[in-house]
Amino acid sequence: MRTLVLNAGYEPLAVVTFRRAIVLVLTGKASVIAEEDEPVVGPNEILARPSVILLNRYVRVPHRSGTEVSRRGVLRRDNHLCAYCGKPASTLDHVFPRSRGGGDSWENLVACCLPCNNLKGNRTLVEIGWQLRSLPRPPRGRMWQIRELERPAPRWVEFLEQNPAA
Repeated sequence: MRTLVLNAGYEPLAVVTFRRAIVLVLTGKASVIAEEDEPVVGPNEILARPSVILLNRYVRVPHRSGTEVSRRGVLRRDNHLCAYCGKPASTLDHVFPRSRGGGDSWENLVACCLPCNNLKGNRTLVEIGWQLRSLPRPPRGRMWQIRELERPAPRWVEFLEQNPAA
């Protein structure tokens, strides 16, 4: 069971186990905002299983200059859809081929389906007359650094929608 931790300003901060969330609540460091249907049964009491908690004090998060490029990150940024045809993607493609000096950067990597990746091969988009569906850019915001938000729990959605720029 996972619990979404919101900073005092309601921006997503982390995802922790429900045990860690209960410890934060019982020590007075956080408040439960949403809970699961199944309670936690202890020897002396029954507690609600927290789904979303809010920290009582604001935690300052160190600023990172950017997010490192990763296969998971590129696929997530492109919603697992091919940058060329829009079908489900399972591979990555270098827009400017690596063999011609193209690097591993957010601007040069896109999600790609296997047929398009094979058709494109070692050629540039100009050589084959293709266009990208959208311009690849580095992701922005705090939510990119919280890996567990790729598949958010249903109860988290309303709290994540409040922070689209996070």
